[in-house]
Amino acid sequence: MNSVSNLAFVHPEAKLGDNIIVEPFAFVDSNTVIGDGTRIMSHSTILYGSRIGKNCTIFPHATIAGVPQDLKFQGEDTTAEVGDNTIVRECATINRGTASRGRTIVGSNCLIMAYSHVAHDCILNNNIIIGNATQLAGEVEIDDYAIISGGSLIHQFTRIGAHAMIQGGSKIPKDIPPFALVGREPIVYMGLNVVGLRRRGFSGEQINSIQEIYRYIYQTGYNVSQATEKIENELPETDERNHILEFIRTSSRGIVRGNMEG
Repeated sequence: MNSVSNLAFVHPEAKLGDNIIVEPFAFVDSNTVIGDGTRIMSHSTILYGSRIGKNCTIFPHATIAGVPQDLKFQGEDTTAEVGDNTIVRECATINRGTASRGRTIVGSNCLIMAYSHVAHDCILNNNIIIGNATQLAGEVEIDDYAIISGGSLIHQFTRIGAHAMIQGGSKIPKDIPPFALVGREPIVYMGLNVVGLRRRGFSGEQINSIQEIYRYIYQTGYNVSQATEKIENELPETDERNHILEFIRTSSRGIVRGNMEG
């Protein structure tokens, strides 16, 4: 049974699952879908085009599916999609997609912290943390288990690899490869996200293998093309090796530079 406050507005065409809570002064527009067990807290705004999964929590003053802040947007019918078990904290915003991709996606088991912004056509996979006041420009892609610390600014079209961790207050104009720890100003590769990898069950052997891959990329003096060729020819094939090589070879913006201070 749903619990919908008489002080909330829920459009009659909104599609609500079971066991949903809609608190006073929340707004739920038409062309919206809300999954079972989700809680829409007071003063949150669920706009046209929202697709929210099961067991999510949308905190006060958060807005899902706002119209894209993109001058190319011409009112096309697009969506903002949030997966299961995701939390969107106070005053966070997730905009709809544009004709470019048609939708903005935030995956399952994510935490979108207060005052952060996910712009049009971003694709966030699963188990991602976006820190307070972090701002994602349009068409950013973030892979599983990445952590973006608070106050970071992510340039449009940038990609952030799986299990990467970004220092708070960072400006990200380049792609961040998988498993990397990045920080400083300007942003540089600082090593591996070792703590995160251990927490997620990576073995010491796997971590050492990843470190050796990045030694080729950042510490041998090879350019990126030379390093990837050497890695492919000289290091044993592993899932992690193949994932890193695929990420680098498909990077459209180029990967973050190394730490010149050693």
